[in-house]
Amino acid sequence: MDMKSQKSKIVLPVLLSFFVISFVDLVGTGVDELKQNSNTPEYLLQLIPFVAFIWFFLLSVPAGIWQAKIGKKRVLNVAILITTVGLFVPVLGNTLPVILVAFSLLGIGNTIMQVAANPLLVDVVSDKKASSFLSLSQFIKSVGSMIGPFVAAVVGPFLANLFNYEGAGTWRFGLYLFGIISLSSFFWLSVTKIEEKAVSEEKVSISSCFKLLSNRYIALMVLGIFAVVGIDVALNSNIGTFLHLKLGVGEEMAKYGKSVYFFAKMVGTFAGAIILMKWDPRKILRISSIVAILAVVALAFTSNEISAWIFVGVISLGVSNIFPLIYSITVGDYPQRSNEISGLMMMAISGGAIFPFLVGLSMNYHLNGGLWLISALLIFIFFLARLSPSK
Repeated sequence: MDMKSQKSKIVLPVLLSFFVISFVDLVGTGVDELKQNSNTPEYLLQLIPFVAFIWFFLLSVPAGIWQAKIGKKRVLNVAILITTVGLFVPVLGNTLPVILVAFSLLGIGNTIMQVAANPLLVDVVSDKKASSFLSLSQFIKSVGSMIGPFVAAVVGPFLANLFNYEGAGTWRFGLYLFGIISLSSFFWLSVTKIEEKAVSEEKVSISSCFKLLSNRYIALMVLGIFAVVGIDVALNSNIGTFLHLKLGVGEEMAKYGKSVYFFAKMVGTFAGAIILMKWDPRKILRISSIVAILAVVALAFTSNEISAWIFVGVISLGVSNIFPLIYSITVGDYPQRSNEISGLMMMAISGGAIFPFLVGLSMNYHLNGGLWLISALLIFIFFLARLSPSK
C-alpha cells in the first residue's frame, strides 16, 4: 500500500500537467469572444489558433533536445510557468494584439509541455501500463477542453461580477482562474521528486532527431500523429459549420457540436485508459480507426439531425485514443530515443494548423469533401497498426 501511495504522489502532479495542457483549446473561445466584442475581421481572428499551434512546428524538436540535457521535469515546469504568464496577459486588455500575445505564450508553453509531459508520464509508470496512462492523460485533457468554454462563458462573468468589473471581456476572468490552477501545478511538480529513466547516451541534436525520420517506421508513425491531430482540430473547428450547412441546424445549436465532440472524447479516453490495461494497443488502434471511418462515412450520408449528432460522438470515440496509442507504441519500440521521438511527434501536432484549413477548403468544393479527406487520413492510420518496427 505504501508503494502505491508513493507512486500516486509521483504520478498525480504529472497528470495534472495534462489538465494545464488543455488550456490551449480555449483558442476557439478566444475567437468567438473577440468576434462578439470587436469589429475585427473574421479572417484576422484566425491568427489566434495560428499563433497557438505554429510553435509545435518551430519548438518541438529544440524542446526535445533541451530536455535531454536538463531533464523532463525541469522542462515541464518551465513550460507550465510560461503558460501561467500567458493566462494572465489578458489583464492588459480584450484586444486582438493582447490576446495574440496571450495565446502565443499559451502555444509556446503547450508545445514544451507536451514534449516533456508525455515521456515523463511514461517514466513514472510501468511499461505495461504506459498506453493506459497516456489515454488517462488524454481523458484529463479532454475534461479541461470540455469545461474550458463553460468556465470562460459562465464562471468568467460570475468572477468579474464578484470583483465589480463591468467592462468588456469578462470571459478573461476564466483565464485568470486557470492561471491560478496552472501556478498550483507548477508548485506541486516542483516539490515532487521524480527519477527519470535513462535515455540513449548518444548526444541528442537537431540532426539526430531528424535522422530518425530515415527510419521508415518512425517516419510513418510521426505522420500518423500529424494526421490524427489534424483530424481532431479540423472536426472541432468545422463540425458546427458542417451541421449548419448540411442539415440546417441553427448556428447557435450547431456550436454544441463541439460539446458533443469533447464529451465523447472524454468518455472515449476514460474507457481507453481502462481497456488498455489488458488489451493490445495495436489491436485497439485498428478497432478505433475502423469505428471512426465507418462513423465518418455514415455522417456523410445521413440526412437526419439526431443521427448526425450520434455519428459526431462516435467519430470522437474512435479518434479519442489514437494519439496516445501511436505515441506509446512508438516510444515502446524505441524507448532509448524517447526524447527525439517526443520532439518529432509534438512537431507533428502542427497538423492541427494545416488540416482545419484544408478540410474547410474541401467543404467549399463539396459539402462532404472535408469528410472524405478525414476518411483518407483515418485509412492511413488504420494501416499504421499493421507496421512493425525497423531493426
